[in-house]
Amino acid sequence: MRFPPPGTLAVKTAVFIAVMCCALAALLGVLVHVSVTNQTVGQARDVALDRLAQATDAFEAGDTPAPGSGVDPEGLPTRLRELAAGGERGTMVARYRGRPTMWAAGPADGGRVLAVQVDYSQEARTIDGLDRAILGSSALAIGATLLVGAFAVQRVTRRLHATARVARRISAGDLDARVNDRRSRDPRRPQDEVAAVAAALDSMAASLQGKLLAEQRFTADVAHELRTPLTGLHAAAELLPPGRPTELVRDRVAALRTLTEDLLEISRLDTGRERLDLTTVELGALARRVVRGAGGETEVRVVRDATVETDRRRLERVLGNLVANAHRHGRGPVVLSVEGPVVTVRDRGEGYPDYLLRHGPQRFRTEGGSKGHGLGLTIARGQAEVLGARLEFSNAVDGGAVATLTLPKGG
Repeated sequence: MRFPPPGTLAVKTAVFIAVMCCALAALLGVLVHVSVTNQTVGQARDVALDRLAQATDAFEAGDTPAPGSGVDPEGLPTRLRELAAGGERGTMVARYRGRPTMWAAGPADGGRVLAVQVDYSQEARTIDGLDRAILGSSALAIGATLLVGAFAVQRVTRRLHATARVARRISAGDLDARVNDRRSRDPRRPQDEVAAVAAALDSMAASLQGKLLAEQRFTADVAHELRTPLTGLHAAAELLPPGRPTELVRDRVAALRTLTEDLLEISRLDTGRERLDLTTVELGALARRVVRGAGGETEVRVVRDATVETDRRRLERVLGNLVANAHRHGRGPVVLSVEGPVVTVRDRGEGYPDYLLRHGPQRFRTEGGSKGHGLGLTIARGQAEVLGARLEFSNAVDGGAVATLTLPKGG
């Protein structure tokens, strides 16, 4: 049987049930014990007082005392002897010769005490048996209550854990995940709080998925529609006479075309339907080729070269974006290091902003008025996920941003 970890709702509920059951069992046990004990002691006291009355009559008549009665008998409790010597009658349960005994005593002449004793063993055994029965039945009742309570609570906590797992899947990007709680799907069944939470989570996931799909379609449609006029605009810009205004127009048209292609690439990545074209790649040679095509002064350090099975085009895209981002937002020197299947790009700038370290790259967001649209790192992370690689962002202790790409072993 699998037990829940300490601190969970199931354990807390079980402890609460156990404490309440123990408290209730103790209360009922005390009440029953006191009631039965008072009744048993009362009956034994009445018998003892009746015998004391008979012994008193016999003593006053000068007859021989009945067995179990006498004047100043051995074993009479001191407190009861003092009470009787003071002129009052009383009873007390005490042990006499190893057996429980009910004593009854009263005054006699000459300051002496007349007392009788009644065997109290049967009554004591009855009370002891009752106490054992109370303890046994209480333990049985507590155990049964715990089992039933644990079963009921486990059903609730199991549904809560299922809801939490789906919430984590949604948070990780699986927007198709749903709880599909049986109670929430069947309106004829009574709806409890867990069903309400599950239904709300499913509704939120469906709404979020719809909005994201609409945003993706809008981005893809806008980027696709822009390609045709941009192609015409690019052709027209090429026909303009040489000069500074022409260079500005061509530069802006090129920037707009790059943005449009980035948006199309992001929309394809968002669909999750990208497929790999695997080839054998030497990371050291690929890193040098990326640096030559990226422009800017970038040092390549091959600590330990590696050959991996991956998609060459996508890997070049990831490394190219990381190097370009380091030159655009950081400061030199920029170093691209290869150590086995781990590729690191580092600059000496101010480092990545806090929001990026906490939440990762966010499209159309840059820090401090930097140039660009915040798409380069977004595309790099998306392509890394397609490759099955892990892309992490951090800041070096001695300054500078560090992007670490860890390729999967064996490809």
